[in-house]
Amino acid sequence: MEFHHRSVLLSESIEELRIKPDGIYVDGTLGGGGHSLEICKRLTGGGRLIGIDQDEDAIEAATWRLDEFKDRVTIIRSNYCYMKDELRKLGVLSVDGVILDLGVSSYQLDTAERGFTYREDAPLDMRMDQRQTFTAMDVVNEYSEMELYRVIRDYGEEKFAKNIAKHIVNAREQKKLETTGELIHVIKAAIPMKVRAVGGHPAKKTFQAIRIEVNRELEVLEESLESMVDLLNEEGRICVITFHSLEDRIVKNKFRDMENPCTCPKEFPVCVCGKKPKGKVITRKPIVPSEEELEMNSRAKSAKLRVFESFGKSAERRR
Repeated sequence: MEFHHRSVLLSESIEELRIKPDGIYVDGTLGGGGHSLEICKRLTGGGRLIGIDQDEDAIEAATWRLDEFKDRVTIIRSNYCYMKDELRKLGVLSVDGVILDLGVSSYQLDTAERGFTYREDAPLDMRMDQRQTFTAMDVVNEYSEMELYRVIRDYGEEKFAKNIAKHIVNAREQKKLETTGELIHVIKAAIPMKVRAVGGHPAKKTFQAIRIEVNRELEVLEESLESMVDLLNEEGRICVITFHSLEDRIVKNKFRDMENPCTCPKEFPVCVCGKKPKGKVITRKPIVPSEEELEMNSRAKSAKLRVFESFGKSAERRR
């Protein structure tokens, strides 16, 4: 199956990056290379694009898509949380912009055997990096009822999390749960019929939760944002596209804290903690898809773009 993924908020994120023709840019979630292609079109011979993705299929697709710009492109198979280390290996110590397009790609959702979708029966997998041994099957069959409840409640924001966790544990006592179809059957049994009759697919929130747990998506995001901002040159920008409230909250809070890091009590007349801003938030409210984009791509519905601009080395001088 061809790797297909329609990049969300493409023109908006490219505009917010304010690309310099001779700058260095990092696409931390390369995917099919949609955002990277638009960045490359704006670079001259002195510019450089470094693309990072942990999905082998994405690496292959993006390599093909960006072939005409291969003289200015470096593609790395890794997780964006290792961005600083990967760039150091290339001798790159600072960059002019970073973009992250989070979540699962259309290709991953539409390739049934990857186990992300609840619309077809497939092995319980959900790994974004298939070199990883830990899968959705491990979460479903080995987590305790309390751990399952925590994951489904916190990452899926599912109000029937407790009952779903209980049903999973009961079902796996009879037989190991190995496929998405088996898990969906259990989830449906745990949700009242009148609730299942309205709204989206009953398994959507639980599948999201398990996928996030398998790939440590929220931990990686929270642990990586500040280090990525530290890589930015003065006036360099990071653009982050999120697809659910948990990701967006992390980005919003991290950006706010990097803009106002002071931890002194409000009654202190002057700051004594010594923490200085790393930059400024560009998007007080997130940028969301236009009506036109939503008509063309229903999966863009929950997308939000937030942008932060670095003070760069000038931030060091302010300390």
